[in-house]
Amino acid sequence: MVKVGEIIKAEVEVVAGKGAIVKTLFGIDFDNRIHCAESAELEKASPSLGRNAVYVKDSRINGLPRYLTIQFVRFFWKRESNQKAKILRKVDYPLSLDVYDLCSDNLRKKLEGPRQVLRDAEGKKAGLKTSVKTPVSTDRDTKMTEAVESSSGSGEASKSTSQEGVLPEKEHQLTGIYDLVAVLTHKGRSTDSGHYVAWVKQENGKWDQFDDDNPIPQREEDITKLSGGGDWHMAYICMYKARVVPI
Repeated sequence: MVKVGEIIKAEVEVVAGKGAIVKTLFGIDFDNRIHCAESAELEKASPSLGRNAVYVKDSRINGLPRYLTIQFVRFFWKRESNQKAKILRKVDYPLSLDVYDLCSDNLRKKLEGPRQVLRDAEGKKAGLKTSVKTPVSTDRDTKMTEAVESSSGSGEASKSTSQEGVLPEKEHQLTGIYDLVAVLTHKGRSTDSGHYVAWVKQENGKWDQFDDDNPIPQREEDITKLSGGGDWHMAYICMYKARVVPI
């Protein structure tokens, strides 16, 4: 006979496992530091000024996800008119995003090795000599090339990807470089109406526009034109996929 406690424990373990998967796929950690903006020397000399002071919060990324989701602030509340409004301003975004400069010193050190492996793999694919000569096996060369092709959308999906879409941590490492794989746009000036459309990059590198149940092939150069500035579709959410390398 199965006890209720055992069932609850099993369900908790399942939920915890799913939570770990979600964090690995989409979670991001920050290293936050707060310091006095008025005078660093004064702050060192006295732990308290005896009055209110302006402090600056400095945030650095300390943990990266497999998929980086960026949301643009397109909707806000106008206090002067007491109504909602949409920001139509043009906001450019890249097809490839490198977040290395936004990372903490600790995370940068972890990314240096994988980034060099990625540079060598991409250089070899382009017919260039690697910057550092290291004894790498043919099997590993193949895996590195597959990783580069998979992340850029020019090859088949990695065979080492699990059913949940999570690349095993022991087999792949993040590089801090991400490739755009999806854009959610909003068309219309009103905050309470309009039309949402998804633009998704397929595994073969081709882009498709999904307008309800009607997929329409798109050119990659047209994807970055969804940056706003008018009544056309403008990016609201961008999703980037991590470019990874095998260990």
